[in-house]
Amino acid sequence: MAGIRGKNTKPELTIRRWLHADGFRFRLFRRDLPGRPDIVLPRWNVVVFAHGCFWHGHQGCSYFRLPKTRPEFWESKIRRNAERDHEAIGRLEEAGWRIAVIWECALRKEPEVTLRRLSSFIRSAQQKLEIGLG
Repeated sequence: MAGIRGKNTKPELTIRRWLHADGFRFRLFRRDLPGRPDIVLPRWNVVVFAHGCFWHGHQGCSYFRLPKTRPEFWESKIRRNAERDHEAIGRLEEAGWRIAVIWECALRKEPEVTLRRLSSFIRSAQQKLEIGLG
């Protein structure tokens, strides 16, 4: 477990490369915002969360399976992660931020489509976007 990263994960890096190539400039992991979003685009008033399907409990997703060892521990941990995500997103919405949640499965299965949708969302007036294939 010590090898699991909390920052600069593969999905985050994929999103960051795409956004930068598409001309967007952003900040990373702003501590002053609830939930410390992975990517913050202040000019567009958008925050982006890159969620790993396992760690954030993506229900119905093939990448999310509860481990057979210590299932109570893992269920509790993942449920708390999801609750914390929900709380942070609610607080960000109250503060006027537009929110995008990109799930790992969408980036693995359809990266081009997912990233194009993210770029379109940023340029639009839409308030919320969640992309996940499940």
